[in-house]
Amino acid sequence: MFQKKLIIYSETLGVCVVDNIVSLAASKREKAVPYYVLKPVFEDKVSYIPVEHHRVVLRDMFTREEALKLKETEQYKNDKHLRQAVDYVLDKVAIK
Repeated sequence: MFQKKLIIYSETLGVCVVDNIVSLAASKREKAVPYYVLKPVFEDKVSYIPVEHHRVVLRDMFTREEALKLKETEQYKNDKHLRQAVDYVLDKVAIK
């Protein structure tokens, strides 16, 4: 489980901040389910992704080494979100 304020990678949203973790229910009769509230870094929107049983790939941000390897792939060239995430990691590490 990701913690609040953590920066993660979503295959459909790109670089995101876990803004919050909330419990939501479809109706008053149903049990509430925990959701991540994700805010993409490069887009002005909010997404709610179930903490468990989500279909979207969520993962910790890439390490510098992973980012360098990914930068050499065809997927990097074709996937806007992956490209933004790789560049984000490489720019962040270069600043430190």
